[in-house]
Amino acid sequence: MKANQHSEKFGCLSYAGRVWAVSCIHGEAERLKQLHDIMSARWQHGDRIVYLGNYLGRGDDIKGVLNEMLRFRIDRLCLPGMMPEDIVYLRGAQEEMWRKLLQIQLATEPSNVFDWMVEHGIAKTLEAYGESEQEARAYFREGILATTRWTGRLRDRIQSYPGHNDILISLRRAAYTMNGELLFVHAGIDPSRPVTEQTDTFWWGSGYFDQISKSYSGFRKVIRGFDRSHEGVTETDFTVSLDSGCGFDGPLTSACFTLDGEIDDLISSD
Repeated sequence: MKANQHSEKFGCLSYAGRVWAVSCIHGEAERLKQLHDIMSARWQHGDRIVYLGNYLGRGDDIKGVLNEMLRFRIDRLCLPGMMPEDIVYLRGAQEEMWRKLLQIQLATEPSNVFDWMVEHGIAKTLEAYGESEQEARAYFREGILATTRWTGRLRDRIQSYPGHNDILISLRRAAYTMNGELLFVHAGIDPSRPVTEQTDTFWWGSGYFDQISKSYSGFRKVIRGFDRSHEGVTETDFTVSLDSGCGFDGPLTSACFTLDGEIDDLISSD
């Protein structure tokens, strides 16, 4: 992939010396603050950062997570040489569900779709923005016009928090280093298909990740942030998985990668 291609879908990390990858946060703002403090102390000139998705859902301080991401972004961009594109936010499964929720009036069976979303953690995000599962279901029962009014109100609520919507509309499907050394994904990637031909595998295809048994598309390492089993930092010759279970009573983890695919630094919250 050339650096100037697909820029709206994929993040390109240019002239990186190292890349910090942050695993799934799931509304755990205090853990993210701890991680940022450690990262700040260990930051080197030329470092870049990728957040691997699932900022929303499960935890009790979802708005705090987005506020902290914005704070740290400003902090990093004050450093010499840092550019806005040096910080990339990937869309996780939680953010993909949220995007679909804002269009749920278009679903044939909104209540059934919503049941599935609740099962997968959307209720905490609703609660964070002043809505509830019960209210949503009441609008669904009233029909498409009422549901459309409700999703419009939900958009307005997000936009009332400075910067939150800016993050959510800037999310990328994946990120890569400029010369194709490292590829960062949320949960999975189908090794039989090129990066640009992946569909929802990025969010729901974690089972594909274990099938990567050789270099994928020339990348030295494929790094992901979400693993259904939350097995912590696991590494093969061609992949690294970083999910230590943040949001599921585990710590938040970040690894710093050199361009040869090696972990140069590894940090965790309490």
